Amino acid sequence: MAAKIPLKIAISTEHPHTEAIRNGSIPIEGVEPEFVVTKPQIGAFRRMVRDLEFDVCEIAPTTYIIARAYGKPFKALPIFVVRRFHHSGLLVRPDAGITHPKDLEGKQAGVRAYSVTTGVWTRQVLIDEFGVDNDKITWWVDDEEHVQELPLPANVKHVAAGDSLADMIARGDIVAGFEKAAGIGRTGAPTGGWQEVEADYPDLFPNAEELEADYYRRTGVYPMHGTIVVKDSVLEEHPWVVKSLNDAFTRAKDEWIAKMHSGEDQSATAKKYRKLTKVVGHDPLPYGIEANRSTIEALEKTAFDQRLTPRRMTMDELFVDPSKF
Repeated sequence: MAAKIPLKIAISTEHPHTEAIRNGSIPIEGVEPEFVVTKPQIGAFRRMVRDLEFDVCEIAPTTYIIARAYGKPFKALPIFVVRRFHHSGLLVRPDAGITHPKDLEGKQAGVRAYSVTTGVWTRQVLIDEFGVDNDKITWWVDDEEHVQELPLPANVKHVAAGDSLADMIARGDIVAGFEKAAGIGRTGAPTGGWQEVEADYPDLFPNAEELEADYYRRTGVYPMHGTIVVKDSVLEEHPWVVKSLNDAFTRAKDEWIAKMHSGEDQSATAKKYRKLTKVVGHDPLPYGIEANRSTIEALEKTAFDQRLTPRRMTMDELFVDPSKF
């Protein structure tokens, strides 16, 4: 029997649908994994795109597309371990006179980093669904981008040292910001560690769930996060790893989905995805290129439209197709 190859793997510990891989109950055929825990997983994003520290890594899909555009030597498998829609979470000052997304034009808003995937997906909705000219919004950021080679567009500005996006919206310097991707909270609402503020900021879309369901029915776009990437050197030397990884992730996910549907898993994650099945169907975590083609194409296009990539990129450049192995 051939010796297993050692691979250093960094995936989040928060996903119940990958737990069986991490604890070894579902093996990755031909692989001796060394799992590296990074909390939060965002730390692994940076270590991967800047230092190529891992052989296999879960990173944000926008970070990945930008990294690939700038020549980083790793490639994604169509395995997406986090999904959610993005009509909710963009909060606005109630006195800003914003009653329609286009009212954001000419105004200033906040997001942790311009390339953070939550912000990119929400801007895709604003641009493609509501005709917003994103270049007419000034975006304030208070963190660095994962991919350091990325030149920020002219309409992106950094918060002054010692200031914060939460303080800026409280003062009225910005009129909108992301609940989680800018550290802006709601009165009386838990924000999972994000800063609370005194004012109560409503969602830009108060009927977000209704809009999200309609958006999915019309477009087939189901926003993804948490893309699994593999070093080019591993793919070149051991191409069979594609099938081994895909098989393990798919089996772990399918076994968990059965528990989710049966009610055996009553975690917050299970409740979230059970609710999403009412919109997207039985499998709320679809893997594979064909099942995600519309979504991948939408993110690639909007990354270019938002000036995050220097050129358009093809599906073959971005993803390895496990069905071909």
